[in-house]
Amino acid sequence: MGNLWTIIKAHTGGIYFPNMSWSDLLDIIIIAYVIYHLLLWIKTSRAWTLLKGVVVVALFLVIAVIFRFNTILWIAKNLINVFLLAIIILFQPELRRALDELGRKKLITKLFSFDSNTTEEMLLSDRSIYELVKTSIQLAKDKTGALIVIEHETPLGEYINSGIAIDATISQQLLINIFEKNTPLHDGAVIIKNNRVVAATCYLPLTERHDIDKGLGTRHRAGLGISESTDSMTIIVSEETGGISVAHKGTLYRHLDEDGLRKQLSKLQDEQDDNTPGTKVLKKGGRKNAEKAKK
Repeated sequence: MGNLWTIIKAHTGGIYFPNMSWSDLLDIIIIAYVIYHLLLWIKTSRAWTLLKGVVVVALFLVIAVIFRFNTILWIAKNLINVFLLAIIILFQPELRRALDELGRKKLITKLFSFDSNTTEEMLLSDRSIYELVKTSIQLAKDKTGALIVIEHETPLGEYINSGIAIDATISQQLLINIFEKNTPLHDGAVIIKNNRVVAATCYLPLTERHDIDKGLGTRHRAGLGISESTDSMTIIVSEETGGISVAHKGTLYRHLDEDGLRKQLSKLQDEQDDNTPGTKVLKKGGRKNAEKAKK
């Protein structure tokens, strides 16, 4: 490393170069990488709005220092600990989502994988896709509301425990009977894990977004909510219109036909799943036409 810097200095005389080692260079690269992804995460989440509010408060404190507003500075000094705690509370959903996305990285997943199931067993099978598409089309024709969540890499244990355990093979007859109106299991979501129906009547978190269509009901909001906090895919059948939608990674694909639904479900068979955060597009029919749900 010393010889390298000597050569560089010899050809760039007069320019000051700090004494650096490989560890210093690696340190700078790691910090730059972390800062870049931190800014990217802030820009593509609700944290961007909250951060602007924090910047406004910080600028106000700078003005207080310049003009010696002693009372304001005394209040700020005594409330600094409360302020830091409030920041953590405000950013809690975003911090949890960021840590969840970090844990879903392929390298991290492989290093800390304690599941005895192989990747092939966890992927959605062709038979499961066939049964889910056939079921969804039939439910849509009958205008029977349905909410089917398919676990991918993020465990859904807390949501599975909120429902009634089933543990059965995926079949059209089973799913139609579960969502039949006025039956004990029709209310809530069905969760599918490792190509099996593991629970019904499960409770899901509702999305907190305010930029979606006001005409969307609780099922669509629940489907979006679970897709924002996990990498699962949710099939939603509207009871009012019979329309089929899919929620995945904070994106709602609406008015899907049979082919469009099959294409969406096939994404879960791709091991090179796209982890790009922040895409918020409301797509129709699985086609290229798209209208933005978040501007």
